[in-house]
Amino acid sequence: MSLAIAIQMDPIESIDIDADSTFVIALEAQRRGHRLFTYLPKQLTLRHDRLVARGWDLTLERVRGAHFRLGEPRTVDLAEMDVVLLRQDPPFDLAYITTTHLLEHLPRRVLVLNDPVEVRNAPEKLLVTHFPGLMPPTLITGERAEVEAFRAEYRDIILKPLFGCGGAGVFHLKPDDENLTSVLELFSRLYPSEPVMVQQYLSAIRDGDKRIILVEGEPVGAVSRMPQSGEARANFHSGGQPRGTRLTDREREICAAIGPTLRRNGLVFTGIDVIGDWLTEINVTSPTGIQQINRLDGVRLEATVVDAMEARLAVRRCEADRVPV
Repeated sequence: MSLAIAIQMDPIESIDIDADSTFVIALEAQRRGHRLFTYLPKQLTLRHDRLVARGWDLTLERVRGAHFRLGEPRTVDLAEMDVVLLRQDPPFDLAYITTTHLLEHLPRRVLVLNDPVEVRNAPEKLLVTHFPGLMPPTLITGERAEVEAFRAEYRDIILKPLFGCGGAGVFHLKPDDENLTSVLELFSRLYPSEPVMVQQYLSAIRDGDKRIILVEGEPVGAVSRMPQSGEARANFHSGGQPRGTRLTDREREICAAIGPTLRRNGLVFTGIDVIGDWLTEINVTSPTGIQQINRLDGVRLEATVVDAMEARLAVRRCEADRVPV
């Protein structure tokens, strides 16, 4: 059956077709005969109880510089869609949060992936705090004295904005680094109403920051992101380089611990970050890494994601059509 799939994402013209996960997921859906429509988050409109989006019918092709074709702009009632893919990148700000509230107005027979309520309830650096036995020593605070006490205890620390992404604004402060006060002053200007996140520095980052992709709470692939020389960040957006890898027993333990929660909460497609033996983030908004894993392992993880989407939708439709006795 051909499905109508709307994709809420960043501008299609700006994506890197060799790295973007949304691109290959949409390309796989198109290959199966599903129809694509795309719109920007700001193009959502709630008219009374009707959620519409101004956007374009979308056709994709893996041709660099000519990877998309858009139809004429039109406004669609998203209740007429089968699936809405919530795939714009962070920052996870009030604009992002507003879209999750708006998408809640869709009838249950429309599958929103990932579930907007659970995306809103699971900011990526906060969801991980619900699994304390899996994460490194961590502090979230707006109090400078707390940060200073944490540093006095652990000495070598990472300080980052709570709602940042792609490695932006991440600082490694070594024991002899005198810039803590300056960094905190900078954060107070850039993020005046937000606490900061502080974690013990994990030297295992030199062996890679592992991105593990989970579909329906099960690990389906992984890639080690290797930091450049002199760089504390390994994110692909910060220049990290992909290296093939396999899951360790500890990483399987982490996946087994969080998987049921992700699956139960409708967080179908997620990516977790593991450094050494520690879980550092759970990415639920627009996780990346599919294409890097595909190239290294000779797989097509986008097919697994679309399989899960189709299966979820089938269950959703059965539930919606069930007549109470």
